[in-house]
Amino acid sequence: MARTELFTTLVTWSGGHKGRLKLVNGPEMDFSAPPASHGEVGVLTPEDAFVGALNTCVMLMFIWAAERFRLDLVSYECPAEGTKLIELDRTEIFTKVILRPRIVVRAGSDPVEVVEKRVRRALESAQKFSLVANSVKSAVLVEPHIVIESGKS
Repeated sequence: MARTELFTTLVTWSGGHKGRLKLVNGPEMDFSAPPASHGEVGVLTPEDAFVGALNTCVMLMFIWAAERFRLDLVSYECPAEGTKLIELDRTEIFTKVILRPRIVVRAGSDPVEVVEKRVRRALESAQKFSLVANSVKSAVLVEPHIVIESGKS
């Protein structure tokens, strides 16, 4: 049976184009509009948070999938880039987000091709089960760079 969970945040305006975000699990941080929209440099923007939420959620789901696919994960690093379209009337939408994870796993005694296939299946599962990826309208593209190391840990 389906169930629901509730997540809450609190934002307060601190003047200008800046505010403070408090997350339900404790962290607090300043945020602002992007500098190009009269915001401040060096603080979280909604755009940063959007791309970051997608990137972190897919990574966490990959870790979950990697455990289930019995991958010997050495490292995972993922630059992400979100493309925002600004219409003539100034409405905005992210049209796509590209994740470029660099994933290093050890092959152990398994053939490299078999391990790479499992990594790709784990990535597919990560994207399929990512709450954030499932919740956005824009295209989410994953362009991995997979490195399989020989030998055991």
